Amino acid sequence: MEIRDLLHHSNCNQQNVYDYTLDSLPIPLHEQQVSPIISQKLSFNSLNMANAIGILKLVTRFAELRQNPKGEDDLKYRLELLELKQIIDQKINTSSLEISAISSEMDCEEERTSQVANYLEGKIRERESKLTIGAIVVGALGAILTEGVIKEEKASHVVGISTGVAEATFGVMMLLNDENTEFYHKRNALRDVWFGSETSKNFPAAVWYYLNYSNPENGIKTSLREQIIQKWKSFGQINKSSEEELLQLYFGEGGKYTSEQLDNRADMYDQLESNINLMKQDLKALSSELEKL
Repeated sequence: MEIRDLLHHSNCNQQNVYDYTLDSLPIPLHEQQVSPIISQKLSFNSLNMANAIGILKLVTRFAELRQNPKGEDDLKYRLELLELKQIIDQKINTSSLEISAISSEMDCEEERTSQVANYLEGKIRERESKLTIGAIVVGALGAILTEGVIKEEKASHVVGISTGVAEATFGVMMLLNDENTEFYHKRNALRDVWFGSETSKNFPAAVWYYLNYSNPENGIKTSLREQIIQKWKSFGQINKSSEEELLQLYFGEGGKYTSEQLDNRADMYDQLESNINLMKQDLKALSSELEKL
């Protein structure tokens, strides 16, 4: 029952379906007029992260206040500065939790897929062990019969050929030894990454913006999403000879997987999770740079 649940159902997502329009996504950073007061103080990655989580204007106002300090007895100035800092910190913390949530879902899907792959590989090893033992037994029996028990030369040759054929059959069976199983994934984050839809129900707006951002003028010729796809192709997880079949399998709702294909799928989720976690580094850098304003 447990393996059946793994094959047909996933508990990795706790009803987090993201529903937003294209207008809800941040305007790309290079298409905006960024105030020099922050463009000269914050790194590009920090600015882009502030834009991704929707606090670019707040950060700009915060920097303006910090760069033009007023007396300590100016209560209005101090309250605005404090309020801005609290809103910014809260947004950074909330975004960090959101990134952790989507990252944990990717990790959970990777583990789910790996568990099924390990299950199939265990069955393959078990069958291979039985075939190996069978080949050894047949070979030993043939040697005993041809060398000592059967004295007639013609019969001995027949037994030798028969046991040789049997050993070869066991060898071929070991080479062709494989397992496959039906494995389903109605919610499929890999599909969104491959096809690059304008919005995503699998990724929140900030994460989807981050994965898709590119700006050739700033040296970012390809987005993280495009780099992930290139890695899938370069590492042979998606190859041209079977691309059409794999597209339907990996990016559809599931189908019949071999253990190798399941391992590939798990690796694809692992790579996606690693790239999403990079957002945490940019969030930390943004927070550190704001402290130094």
